[in-house]
Amino acid sequence: MKYTGIFVLILLICSCQQNSSSVQQKTPSNIPAGRPTEPEWARNAVLYECNVRQFSASGNFKGVQAQLPRLRDLGINVLWLMPIHPIGVERRKGSLGSPYSVRDYYAVNPDFGTLDDLKNLIGEAHKLGLKVILDWVPNHTSWDAVWLKQHPEFYTRYKGNLTTPINEHGEPITDWSDICDLDYNQPGTRKAMIDAMKYWITSADIDGFRVDMAGLVPNDFWAEARPALDSVKQMFMLAEWQDEPGHFNSCFNANYGWKWKDITKDIATGKQNATSLDTLLNYLDEYYPKDYYQLYFTQNHDENSWAGHEQELYGPAADAFNVLMFTWQGIPMLYNGQEDGLAQRLAFFEKDPVKWKDYSKTVFFQNLCTLKRNNKSVAAGKNGGVLKKIPTDKDTEIYAFTREKDGDKVVVVLNLTNRPQSVTLNPDDQVAGAYLSVFGASTVQVTKDMQLSLKPWEYLVLTNK
Repeated sequence: MKYTGIFVLILLICSCQQNSSSVQQKTPSNIPAGRPTEPEWARNAVLYECNVRQFSASGNFKGVQAQLPRLRDLGINVLWLMPIHPIGVERRKGSLGSPYSVRDYYAVNPDFGTLDDLKNLIGEAHKLGLKVILDWVPNHTSWDAVWLKQHPEFYTRYKGNLTTPINEHGEPITDWSDICDLDYNQPGTRKAMIDAMKYWITSADIDGFRVDMAGLVPNDFWAEARPALDSVKQMFMLAEWQDEPGHFNSCFNANYGWKWKDITKDIATGKQNATSLDTLLNYLDEYYPKDYYQLYFTQNHDENSWAGHEQELYGPAADAFNVLMFTWQGIPMLYNGQEDGLAQRLAFFEKDPVKWKDYSKTVFFQNLCTLKRNNKSVAAGKNGGVLKKIPTDKDTEIYAFTREKDGDKVVVVLNLTNRPQSVTLNPDDQVAGAYLSVFGASTVQVTKDMQLSLKPWEYLVLTNK
């Protein structure tokens, strides 16, 4: 969901343009202790965000289904479908409107096909070993939504009137003019939302939800929703939010790494350096429960449409940060077209299909997906190995680390500058040894006082298996 709230993370001195502070400042006492268990497959997940409208020339479910074998071969294992519901007409933005302006939670956008088309897509994905999660928009609906007509009591009143969504300061967000805020102080709203979410589990056999603006919905609702959803089928729950640690106890298995995105963009443009990643990791480890993990990305629908495509944002540093997102402590995500070197800002409110070419980045991402699938050390969060820095004589320019889990190891070295670097690594005895290069068939011996010469933004990824 695109929005304009900006806050400053003082420790990291970076702006976060895609998320605002949580409405809930304290975790309610009725939030259960302990983290909801995620499905086993989520621990090595690689998400692929699919903008159904833009993914194919046809812009529908069948257009996505036709490319499922290619996506499986790319190595992703979780397909995230952007909102599949009918879009509101009243106050619509552009000619087609925002997918996040939902008119009917129980229907599919007729531009995308029918419910049977969606079920066929999900069924085929499951046959290929892929999981499917739906983008869910619980904070608001369109102004001509079915619920607004049938249940006006579900909606927030601001100074006596229906309102656009309310921000963390209790004020309407004026530029979200096409959507109307739901009121979670109403028990009927809560029950109706849970019932609607359960409908898609039972009718389409989905595997989880990516929840839009999860922090604008009270956290005690999520504590109520999670067991209800899991009673039908164990879900994977991803929160588009970063400022509510209590989400990890109430409902969610992962949240958004907005800070990671901002810092990596700053490093790519020379505004910060490699040590900022250390500061970030220390901050996250202190802020969240010990078993947290986040979603990391260099592109998503908001970044692509509103901030810029990958080359605009990262330039020649893009591959280095894609390597980092696959090997750091979270879940990596690709936005449709990245495997094709997408250099196109996809329109948000209009039809603007990906201009597929030769899938030039396929092998690059296949190598990373294979590593994620086969090496236990790079599993998400504490399911994988703890990230340990490898000391170097150029820690402001070079980011080097290792992770190990059950005997599986990786060693990652990244030149996070636009200049060639000669660097000396000082790994400990447990790291030293022979490894295979992920990007090549060579064997590399990691030794004490190991010397490397790295080109601008060059990376080395080594695995012991």
